Amino acid sequence: MSYFFTILSPTDVPLFSIAFGTSKGGGDGIARFRFPEAAPYMNQFIIHSSLDIVEEAQWTSGALYLKHIDTYPPASAYISAFLTPSGARFLLLHQPPQLPSTGGTGSGSGASSLLSGAGSRASSSSVAANPTSPQTEEAVRQFMNEVYENYVKAVMSPFYRQDMEISSPVFRSRVTAAGRKWL
Repeated sequence: MSYFFTILSPTDVPLFSIAFGTSKGGGDGIARFRFPEAAPYMNQFIIHSSLDIVEEAQWTSGALYLKHIDTYPPASAYISAFLTPSGARFLLLHQPPQLPSTGGTGSGSGASSLLSGAGSRASSSSVAANPTSPQTEEAVRQFMNEVYENYVKAVMSPFYRQDMEISSPVFRSRVTAAGRKWL
C-alpha cells in the first residue's frame, strides 16, 4: 500500500508532507501510486479536496481521530484524518496496491506486470488487504498517535514558530519509522 501523509496548519498551509510505502507483508517501503508521474500533485489535490469533509466531521464528532473520512474512487485512494487541539490536521492518503485481476487481457508491459505481482504479495497482509478494515483503522490510529507525540515535541522547540514548515530531519525519520512500525 502507498501512503501520502501531510500535516496542515489551521489555515490550510502545508507544514509537513511525506510519501512512503508499506513495509509489512513483503513491502519495500517505496510508495507506488497508480499515476506515478502525477502523484506529487494528485496526492496534494486529493488531500485538499477532503478538507471540507474534515471540517464538517470535526464539529459533529468530539474525537481527535476521525478514521476513514473520504474516498477518491478514480485513484482508489482513502483519506484518514486526525485533529490536534491546536487546530492542525494530520491527513493520511492510503492507496491499496492494484490487484492483478483488474489488469485486463495481460498484454501490458513487463514492468507493470512485475509491479502488479509485488502488489498482490503486499495485499495479502491484513493492513493492505482492506483500507477500511478494523485492523487497518487501528494501525492508522496508532500511526497518527505516534506522529502526534513527535509533532508535539517538534513544535515545543524554542526554535519553532507557529505555522512554520517542519523541516527537521529527526522529525522526518521518526514519521518514517512510525510508518514502518504501524503501516
